[in-house]
This record gives sequence, structure tokens and C-alpha cells, in this order.
Amino acid sequence: MHCVSSKHAVMMVSFCQGALLLSLAAAMAVYADMKVDCGPDFVMLMWTESRPQADTSLLRLGSCFPTSFSAGEAYFYVDLTDCNFRILVTGDVLLYSNDLTYVASEDSYNLAFTHPVVCAYERPKDWYSSQQIYDPVFKTYGLGDLQFTIGLMNDDFSGPAESTSFPLGSIIPIMASVVQKTHQPLLLLLEECVAATTPELHPESTMYPIISNKGCLLESVSSQSKFEPRQKSSEMRLSLQTFKFAMGEEVFIHCKLLAWDPNGLDNTKKACHFVKGHGWELLDNLAQSNLCDCCESKCKSRRQRSVASEKHGMVQKAVIGPFTITDVNS
Repeated sequence: MHCVSSKHAVMMVSFCQGALLLSLAAAMAVYADMKVDCGPDFVMLMWTESRPQADTSLLRLGSCFPTSFSAGEAYFYVDLTDCNFRILVTGDVLLYSNDLTYVASEDSYNLAFTHPVVCAYERPKDWYSSQQIYDPVFKTYGLGDLQFTIGLMNDDFSGPAESTSFPLGSIIPIMASVVQKTHQPLLLLLEECVAATTPELHPESTMYPIISNKGCLLESVSSQSKFEPRQKSSEMRLSLQTFKFAMGEEVFIHCKLLAWDPNGLDNTKKACHFVKGHGWELLDNLAQSNLCDCCESKCKSRRQRSVASEKHGMVQKAVIGPFTITDVNS
């Protein structure tokens, strides 16, 4: 039984066999039909292709090849433990996520694309992961028809962090994303991030600035912290080198996430990090790195769209943690 059908860059949400299935089409319009079943321990996916030159054998679900394919269809029947499904924990929900990709050949007129597929299941009360995934690792926030997620990841960003303790000087991988549903493609930005010793910010809170001045990664100036190259416009990856702050205590990172028009970058809508020997660079377009010049002063908008964006629900505050920074020499 197929419980979800997705066409032409439309997000569909449905309950199926106790699972919530979310399927988000690629940014480009994909002329095809996808039907997916989330089973208790498997996923069935049928992709029906209408482009005459498309080669369905080039479709991949994670690391898996099609179970079968024909001139216009590709069929996958896979276990959730196969194909490099990623497992995320958000409260009482287990999220199994993967990507359906089309790997276009060099002589093909059909462009490559990526189509995320996520199955969400109610977390059993006695559920335990051999990977020791911690509840504080990942947080999900709903804002209107946008869904923001931010969390601590493992070293290669392929899944959640396996520990919430980080030695001083080590790298904390952080990933944030936004599910866009009915929106046109959006660019996710980290506008501000500060570390604090409290889950809520108060005037008396001890804080340590990480990103400020509308997207400037301050920690990149004096450490190995950096924004990683984007895999998707709706996702940001940050490699944050741990710093001397609240050693051995609980630490929370408070961020302001911004979903924005990919074509609307300016000096207040940007992601900038400092590269040794080069100076401040814009993550999304090196040729526009002049937008980062204000990172050494005060970044101010010349447009009036900034206030309007918050009124239209594009900004979300989020918190990661708690985690601890430990001194290996103490």
C-alpha cells in the first residue's frame, strides 16, 4: 500500500503504519511521482519518471541501488538499518532520514537532484540506541509552516553526536536545517549564536559570543572554527572548536536561525568566516565577500526587508545542549 504521493516540488505529510512520513521535493521542479511506505522496520519507495531521457538506474536511496527498475520506474525495498539511514532523536520521536538522489551522467540533459525522505516514529519508552544518542543533542522547532532543526553531530555530520562531552580544543560539529514545506527554496543562515550556562538567556547569564554582527563567525578569527561547504541551501554545518568557557559545567548554545531568500544576500543576511591568509570570506559566494567587510565594525542593513522578515515568521530562536567542555590537562 502506498500512503504518500509527491509531485512537482510539493511537500506531503501523512500517517502510515504509525509513522509520520515527510517528503520534500528538490529545489528544482522534478517531473515525477514518488510513492513511499514507512513500514515498522523498512521503507518502500516507487519513483515514476516522466522525463523521456531519464535513466532510472541512476537513482540512489542513500547508498542503495534500486531493487528493480524499468524505463520509467525505480523501486526500492530496503531495511531502515541499510542504505546509511540517519537516526535523529527529538524528544519522543525517532527520525529516520535519507536522500533519494539522481546521479546524472556527463552526457545527460537531465540535471542531478536530491529529494529528502524522512520517516518519523513514536519513540518506544524502552528504546535504547547502541550509538548512545542523547536527547539534548537534537532540537526541532515549528514556526508557521517552517520546521527548524539544530543539533550536535558526529565527526562527519552523518548522524547525531554520540557524546555530549567535548575536550578543550576539539571540534563540535553543529548542523542546522529548515524544512520548507510550501515555501519556495530558502537559504538558512545562523544570524547569532552565543554560549551560556543557562537554558534561557538572562541579563545575568554568563555568555560567550560565537556568531554575531548578523552572521559573522567570530570564533573563526582565533581558532579553527569554520562554516563547512553547504550540501543544501536549507542546511548549515558549523565546525566549532571548543573554547575555554564554563569548564566542566553545563553549556548551552543559543542561536537565531534565519530562513531567507537565496538571492537576497546583503551585509545583514550572510554567513561569513575568517580564513587565515585571506581574511573574511562569504560562505555562499566568494566573489561577494565584500559583504563580510563589516564584520570588523557594525553590519547594518540598507534595506527595509529585515524587520518584515521577522514579522513573516522567518526567524527562529533555538537552543542546543546541555553539553560540557572538559580540560584534558586538569
